[in-house]
Amino acid sequence: MDLQQFEIKILPLKNKIYRLAKALLNNTNEAEDAVQDIYLKLWSSRKELEKAENITALTLQIARNHCIDRIRSRNRVQFSDLIDNDESFSSEPSPYEQTEQKDLVKNIKQLISELPEQQRIVIHLRDVEGLEMDEIAAITGMTENAIKVYLSRARQSIRKSFLGK
Repeated sequence: MDLQQFEIKILPLKNKIYRLAKALLNNTNEAEDAVQDIYLKLWSSRKELEKAENITALTLQIARNHCIDRIRSRNRVQFSDLIDNDESFSSEPSPYEQTEQKDLVKNIKQLISELPEQQRIVIHLRDVEGLEMDEIAAITGMTENAIKVYLSRARQSIRKSFLGK
């Protein structure tokens, strides 16, 4: 694959790669860095890309794997603050309620971080990022049925742990 073919086939995927990286890394700057790293990786493996049947799927799989590697290398998963965008929590009437809400968020984040990797990814993409099932399927390479199962199990596990049953 030469530069012209790379520009035609790979560069238009930038927005998809960025959205995937941002969804997985949950950090705009880190996602931008990841996109650059992913493009370097794609360029260095352009001969293998040439042989691929579905370049888009392979590119997103490489991007997903790169982001997961970044997450593992920092040895923790970052999820967006579930409360920051909720106006009902932004007007905090009392310090007691503020502390209670922060504890709730902390507990939920902790429960999410304890989920198996696939469940963590699926619940983050669906419930935090608000992506549709088909988008999650494209990102993860799973079927929509598998995503529904992982999502259901993740929610059930969080509910069970949170309620202490």
